[in-house]
Amino acid sequence: MKKKNVFYSGVLFLVIFILWTILVKFIDVCPIGPNGSSVGFAHINGSVRDLFGTNMGLYNITDWLSLIPLGLVAGFGLLGFFQLIKRKSLKKVDYSILVLGGFYIIVFSTFILFENVVINYRPILINGILEVSYPSSTTMLSTCVLPTAAMQFNSRIKNKLFRNCICTALYLFTLFMVFGRLISGVHWFSDIIGGILLSLGLILIYKTVCVK
Repeated sequence: MKKKNVFYSGVLFLVIFILWTILVKFIDVCPIGPNGSSVGFAHINGSVRDLFGTNMGLYNITDWLSLIPLGLVAGFGLLGFFQLIKRKSLKKVDYSILVLGGFYIIVFSTFILFENVVINYRPILINGILEVSYPSSTTMLSTCVLPTAAMQFNSRIKNKLFRNCICTALYLFTLFMVFGRLISGVHWFSDIIGGILLSLGLILIYKTVCVK
């Protein structure tokens, strides 16, 4: 029953994400961005932007630190590949690794989707270019990859103290990346919320599927 509730919670977050995306596209849309670009929830987004301003140093830090979740993706991909080579059958690769691979495919497919389905653009120009901003890809990458990595480590690391330290560090790092991205001013507030909602939905569904 608990597993089913977690799954339904994941679906609910995905529905909320879809509704949020529709609202961002159509509610309180004003041209408050660079080059006259428009964004929904303009008054809220504009207020948050004015509150934090722009911190390009923090933007660069979070950009470089996003290599860590990408490295984890590569690491788990290599683990699955080595298991495939050693065990000589895809069916013998750890079930949780196969599910994680499918999860990564969905996450990166979502990135590609929102690169082509433009909801809004960044509140600032990056190197003179107006980039797509919704949902925050760095927020989504961090909130999808780091917690699922913690779930993997939780079942693979035998030493309890070391396991707890690693998992705690991953969750704290996730929070840093989310708040760092918001405070850096390179995304609208609605971009961050959209990334969190989508990630929560995907993670909860992943959590129910990765355990047989």
